[in-house]
Amino acid sequence: MIYRAEKNILQNRILNEPRAFLQVVYGPRQIGKTTLVSQIINDISIVSHFASADAVLSGQQTWIEQQWETARIKLNRSDNAEGLLILDEIQKIENWSEVVKKEWDADSKNNIPLKVILLGSSRLMLQQGLTESLAGRFENTYLGHWSYSEMKEAFGISEREHVWFGGYPGAAELFHQEERWKKYIRDSLIDTIISKDILMLNRVEKPALMKRLFELGCEYSGQILSYNKMLGQLQDAGNTTTLSHYLHLLDTAGLLGGIEKFSPNLIRQRASSPKFQVHNTAFISALSSYSFDELTAKPDIWGRWVESAIGAHLLNASLSEDFSLKYWRHRNDEIDFVIEKNEKVIGIEVKSGKTQTAKGMETFKKEFNPHKILLVGKTGLPWEEFLAINPATLF
Repeated sequence: MIYRAEKNILQNRILNEPRAFLQVVYGPRQIGKTTLVSQIINDISIVSHFASADAVLSGQQTWIEQQWETARIKLNRSDNAEGLLILDEIQKIENWSEVVKKEWDADSKNNIPLKVILLGSSRLMLQQGLTESLAGRFENTYLGHWSYSEMKEAFGISEREHVWFGGYPGAAELFHQEERWKKYIRDSLIDTIISKDILMLNRVEKPALMKRLFELGCEYSGQILSYNKMLGQLQDAGNTTTLSHYLHLLDTAGLLGGIEKFSPNLIRQRASSPKFQVHNTAFISALSSYSFDELTAKPDIWGRWVESAIGAHLLNASLSEDFSLKYWRHRNDEIDFVIEKNEKVIGIEVKSGKTQTAKGMETFKKEFNPHKILLVGKTGLPWEEFLAINPATLF
């Protein structure tokens, strides 16, 4: 049985928390949220009720009320002192947070010991609902794409295989059938995420443009590209505001991020050209014409995948460990990644090829006096070892 570390944390809270609570667990599709709670249900004796809104029409707000009442009835008919309600894909229900607030407050008023877990795959929709309606009533847990350490423990893959195949556990059985694996990533993951977690829940006037932007971001993952240059690469590109909005939606869906430039000046930081960064290198590989063997035989191109894997590792860790991820560039000097937490700044330069010098590190150190400067490469920390650590431990 495969377990994620968050499983024990959440299970202990269910068993040991002396009162009812509201827990939100969110993250991209197909990374094990539903499996995690199913394992918890099987491991504990508390009476529970699980329901998914995946096939429910968005306007059916009464669905939440019906499921909540079912959980109350199950609890009342049992000998348990407390019950567990789990609602999956909650963001599919329109104004879900208002209904959850009403039911939660009713339970609190009537002293009904119901512990509630909400699962969702749309970070944007969940965050909006939590901020607007449920302030002070919840805790949240982010489940990101699987790290190399998790994939190695579960499936025994190597570091190089992780760079190519990324962190999707559900696709592991297809690793030895590359064309079938690529089709699964494209059809069952990329297309499904865009259609269900973005287009169905957000106003997108040009879906084809957003899909092309995602493909462009995969092609240039790890590279800085101004919005004006993006306009030159895309057909029917609209304007820079549209592209920025679409990139934000792709990011919140766990597909493609646009890392901002590190700068003490917040205005300059927000106005900077984004650095494309996929959340999972499986996306780059699935859209590539290369095979794993072909790519690893081309060191220069392979280096792009390695840097994207480092970036994806940092991006997912930044969301689960609550630190910021940026890049830095000034004229000809550049640092691939800058992470920051509690006023501690760490510069990270990735050198996977023959060239191991990084002039930008000296300039960055003189200008910002960072907590640490780290070179990931042959003459520093090997990239294989960096993928195995939790970046939060660097602080």
